[in-house]
Amino acid sequence: MYRFSVPESPSRRCVLPFAADPPQLAGLRQAVRAELAAWGMSALVDEAQLIATELASNVIKHVGQGAAATLVLDADADQLRVELHDNSPKEPERRQPACDEEHGRGLQLLAGLSVAWGTIHTAVGKAIWCELPLPADESRRRIQRATTVIETYARAVGSPAARLSHRPALEESTTSLILDLLHWLTAHGLDPDDILDRAQTHFDAVAMSSEVMAGPSMHRQPVPRRD
Repeated sequence: MYRFSVPESPSRRCVLPFAADPPQLAGLRQAVRAELAAWGMSALVDEAQLIATELASNVIKHVGQGAAATLVLDADADQLRVELHDNSPKEPERRQPACDEEHGRGLQLLAGLSVAWGTIHTAVGKAIWCELPLPADESRRRIQRATTVIETYARAVGSPAARLSHRPALEESTTSLILDLLHWLTAHGLDPDDILDRAQTHFDAVAMSSEVMAGPSMHRQPVPRRD
């Protein structure tokens, strides 16, 4: 029988090449949001988007508009590493801008949002990196485990290139996985309807708990129950 193991804390890596032009920044932010959501790291979206925008803007200002650059997202269970690679060997200047200055605060922002940051030389230029800690969260752990299962399942059925940030591929893989699980439950003498109802009950309870903790300003749309 074919067996596979699902690691609890998989590492993930995404490489996003782009041209350092202002119109490219919106697409870069969208890509960051999509990848982190697929990894169960939505809690870091705002910080990661801000850092990506600031670092990409620095490439435009100091390397040149249209310069080739690459954003790398590298994640494990507890933190996210963001790297911005460009073709210039010149390191950023660490300066203390005056209170009325509008520029020169990028590195201060980087230091304030991250637990560690720095610059490394590469074969073609340099990379500025920073590490963002991820707060402990059970929902995030569940999303990460589900992501690993879906990725493993996609490879098992012969579609390893499917990206979870691509919605049609995500819907197709998830639907196919749930269908196989329903067949598996039936083959083992279990009631699929009972299992689905129990899962829905647990999901609703967790969602309701999150809503209470968030306060009265949060309004969750209820998940439709099956007939």
